[in-house]
Amino acid sequence: MKKFFPNRDRLLDKKRWAAAIICIAVIIGVYYIVTRPEKPQPVYPTVVAEPAEMEDVELYGEYVGRIRAQQFVEVRARVEGYLEEMLFEEGTYVKRNQVLFVINQDLYRAKADRVRAQLKKDEAQALKAKRDLDRIRPLYEQNAASQLDLDNAIAAYESSEAAVAMSEADLAQAELELGYTIVRSPSSGYISERNVDLGTLVGAGGKSLLATIVKSDTVLVDFSMTALDYLKSKERNVNFGQQDSTRSWQPNISITLADNSVYPLKGYVDFAEPQVDPQTGTFSVRAEMPNPDRVLLPGQFTKVKLLLDVREGATVIPRKAVTIEKGGAYVYVVRRDTTVERRFIELGPEFENNLVVERGLVAGENVVNEGIHKLAPGIKVELVDEMEETLGSKEE
Repeated sequence: MKKFFPNRDRLLDKKRWAAAIICIAVIIGVYYIVTRPEKPQPVYPTVVAEPAEMEDVELYGEYVGRIRAQQFVEVRARVEGYLEEMLFEEGTYVKRNQVLFVINQDLYRAKADRVRAQLKKDEAQALKAKRDLDRIRPLYEQNAASQLDLDNAIAAYESSEAAVAMSEADLAQAELELGYTIVRSPSSGYISERNVDLGTLVGAGGKSLLATIVKSDTVLVDFSMTALDYLKSKERNVNFGQQDSTRSWQPNISITLADNSVYPLKGYVDFAEPQVDPQTGTFSVRAEMPNPDRVLLPGQFTKVKLLLDVREGATVIPRKAVTIEKGGAYVYVVRRDTTVERRFIELGPEFENNLVVERGLVAGENVVNEGIHKLAPGIKVELVDEMEETLGSKEE
């Protein structure tokens, strides 16, 4: 064989070396394929996004108010005399025309009796004068009495009639003064403690305050609004103190009591001052509030929450989703391909950590409210649930 193939061994050695090299190359290639690192996947910033909502937004203003009684009536003496009786219990409910006090009546009764007697005397004089006139008139017609006699009879009769009218007026005044000695309640309500003791000489002309009557089953709440709130309300055609049947709501108030609890009943604005106080820049507003259980006491201060406006079908987003810079306010909106767009918007009023969007956004668009600091316009994001974002931040 060597004779015909003198280089056979050398060829075999070369083949063996080539096979070995190929095996080594295959092993190295397989090892490289098995052990090579995978191509890194892109990492997108994680954000929390929520769709903008459409809802009816109630806008409120908060003020400091003071409660006063619907009626606060002072009971005063109208005639002079010694106070003899008090016919009520202090702090109780009294009715209109109920007798409260009695002032000594002796002087006024005597005056009324004297005027009544004078009236009877004048009436008798007037009756005599009429009879005299009735006798003179036919005699004058028969030329049996002179013109002077007739004139004197007419004058006497007219004078006596005037005296009767005067005495009647004096009697009415005397009886009126006698009636003032019985002091009655001018209205229904709760009466205060008496301001004078029995036996005290009280003065005429309303100088002596005997007690006060407070009607507080309905109270009035006075507070002041800023001129800015007033102008904003006028822009929405809201006129305080005027009922508007075209609206589905009316300006109402709720108040907070001293223990920070909210009074369960609501009141309605029934009056607004037609001018602004130039010193304070505010104008006065009054609301009427039912108070059947007398929980609200006249004179106390309270927090007033007034419904200023209702924005129906407004677009609402969380306050934390908005970034405000010199160029304006903007939000990041997540597109369908999970890229984000920086959208400038026009903001409306703020309420309960939310904002009304006037322009630039519609309800249903996804707005980023967590992870805004990671974003730039046009980048892709990974949406996560708000709970996952919170747990992730705690683990970090």
